[in-house]
Amino acid sequence: MATFLYKLGRFAFRRRRFVALFWVALLAVAIAGAIAAPKPTNESFSVPGTEAQEAFDLMEKRSPESNADGASARIVFHAPSNEKITDPENKKEVLKVIADVKKSSDELSRIGDPFKDGTVSKDGTTAFTTATYKVTSMELEDKTKDGLKEAVVEYDDKGGKNPTVEIGGDALEAMPEQGATEIIGIAISAVVLIITFGSLVAAGLPLLTALIGVGIGIASITALANVLNLGNTTSTLAMMIGLAVGIDYALFIVSRYRAELAEGREREEAAGRAVGTAGSAVVFAGLTVIIALVGLAVVNIPVLSKMGFAAAGTVAIAVLIAISMIPALLGFAGKRIYGRKARKKSENGIPPISEKPKMGTRWARFVLRRPVAVLLLGVVALGAAAAPVGKLELGLPDDGAQPTSTTQRKAYDLVSEGFGAGFNGPLMVVVDGAKAKDATTAAKTVAASIKKLDDVASVTEPAFNKAGDTATVTVVPDSKPSSLETEDLVANIRDKADGWKGETGAKVLVTGTTAMNIDVSAKLNDALVPYLALVVGLAFLLLMIVFRSVLVPLKAALGFLLSVVAALGAVVAVFQWGWLSGLFGVEQTGPVMSMMPIFMIGVVFGLAMDYEVFLVTRMREAYVHGESPEQAVVTGFTHGARVVSAAAVIMISVFAGFIGSHDQMVKMIGFGLAIAVLFDAFIVRMTIVPAVLGLLGKSAWWLPGWLDKILPNVDVEGEKLHKELGDPTQVSQDSDPDARLTRV
Repeated sequence: MATFLYKLGRFAFRRRRFVALFWVALLAVAIAGAIAAPKPTNESFSVPGTEAQEAFDLMEKRSPESNADGASARIVFHAPSNEKITDPENKKEVLKVIADVKKSSDELSRIGDPFKDGTVSKDGTTAFTTATYKVTSMELEDKTKDGLKEAVVEYDDKGGKNPTVEIGGDALEAMPEQGATEIIGIAISAVVLIITFGSLVAAGLPLLTALIGVGIGIASITALANVLNLGNTTSTLAMMIGLAVGIDYALFIVSRYRAELAEGREREEAAGRAVGTAGSAVVFAGLTVIIALVGLAVVNIPVLSKMGFAAAGTVAIAVLIAISMIPALLGFAGKRIYGRKARKKSENGIPPISEKPKMGTRWARFVLRRPVAVLLLGVVALGAAAAPVGKLELGLPDDGAQPTSTTQRKAYDLVSEGFGAGFNGPLMVVVDGAKAKDATTAAKTVAASIKKLDDVASVTEPAFNKAGDTATVTVVPDSKPSSLETEDLVANIRDKADGWKGETGAKVLVTGTTAMNIDVSAKLNDALVPYLALVVGLAFLLLMIVFRSVLVPLKAALGFLLSVVAALGAVVAVFQWGWLSGLFGVEQTGPVMSMMPIFMIGVVFGLAMDYEVFLVTRMREAYVHGESPEQAVVTGFTHGARVVSAAAVIMISVFAGFIGSHDQMVKMIGFGLAIAVLFDAFIVRMTIVPAVLGLLGKSAWWLPGWLDKILPNVDVEGEKLHKELGDPTQVSQDSDPDARLTRV
């Protein structure tokens, strides 16, 4: 591996114009394809293997005109103070709004009349109607959404004369705009790179290549969206991860290139060695991220799987750009890879190596002097951060989790106050009477039985399809959609389904948004352990190949689990309990998003292994070249601590930029990933890792002989490369009689 990448680095340096032109041309082709491609559409959200999805599919087959998965808008009207919505003038305004909504779009399927449908509150102050559409919320045309807004804005409560009108439901949902937050992350990254390298050119290379890589990835996703049935949500994770790892991977290779120059190498040789050594770490670090992202397919939720595949593809592009385009751009940079002040300190433009111990060196020596105390302190700190996980509550966000300033949240609150919390999350019970003796009798029997259950506010009369063999019954719970009581009601109805089937011959299924959320949460929980075993297991094998050790990969995996649980604890404290919620712009606390644990495990594991590979590979390189285990730890920190710290700060800044999003889900993901990288990079990798390696000594690099023969030797540390290059060697001072040879 190291030898191949060494040759690739030298080739890219020599043929820099050709390599740079290739990547720029590829970016141009991807952008052209994205422009020419039709606008991507979102397929309906589906969760195979769940009862809620089975019911949706059944309704789509038996009653396609009902459009069970179509977008919906709940339009809520609230009378002015001391008036009723049924007053003639207010009623006139309500019906006018409904008429305008009917005219606003040909995508509208149906809109009701609250005065005929009986959706007026008992006190007469509030009414609502539901507009359903022929397509999903993400497929709605912009003009439809604009028409819906325009139809109600004229009648908004101005001076208290007209009824207040608010819109809930998913019809107004839109992909969150992330442009401003990405710019913040990139700006902070640029500052960190300039401080790290002291050169605008050196700082610009990682940013340039990362943007090119993300550009190719996102443009390719857009171009292939319809061909591969990708929704436009797939690009969100790809952009977030691709930008972060793209900067980091380039940073490591540029840093190693400058280190090789400082040792007296010629520029082409330095580029080859940088790609051969740091590039090897980039390849394997990238593989761990790709494994973690592709592994999301285990959950079997198509949207999540596609997000993982798209992000994995962007990471692969970032790796390829780092090992090919970076050495090419280094050839163009020349002496400007160093800042002007640094170049003036030397005749050849390469500053001499400073003899003063670096901060990373001093920190490693400090940890090695007090490994037990440092280890205990790090573990206790992360354990304290992880404590809130014991109170973790999972759920999927609804309009009740929206900021209080949004129309969706206002509509939600008006419905809760006027009708009861359960009206915001009605259940749809589907009665399949195709094999029943009498479908009508079966549906009425089921509806009557549900009315007698606990936590039921109301049950509608069965509504049949045209064939008369399938009915839907709307059940309104007493409790809010995200409550445990509503979850228990869904479970109770499903438990009684077998009894109803035996009595009537009809199959009973529970669906609707609330039931779908419950099923998704259950599916994610069931997939958590298999996913964790798959990802950690494959990555463990990969790290064994990289480090030729059993204990180092084991320590890496345990450290990751500690950091991800601590990060989840922080998410619970901020988003569920409300600690420091004002600081992070959290307007509404509530259950943590159901996919957050499995999402964090996948993404954070890959990123955590990045730092493990980059930092420990340098230690392994020093060890196999003859240094003692303790000195190898110091050497690894001397060469890698500053760069790893800079890379972590960059990644944290990229993720933290998404905390500024108005979308609660994106905000939570940004915070969770940022705090996880903070914990993993600075507490686990920079503190616990050197302490553990100091305590293990030689045992850290132990590998059974039989396993050593089985595992392929990929030579990440470049031992074979140095032999091929004829570097001078010396016998290690290690007391081990089988001491390896190392270059001077």
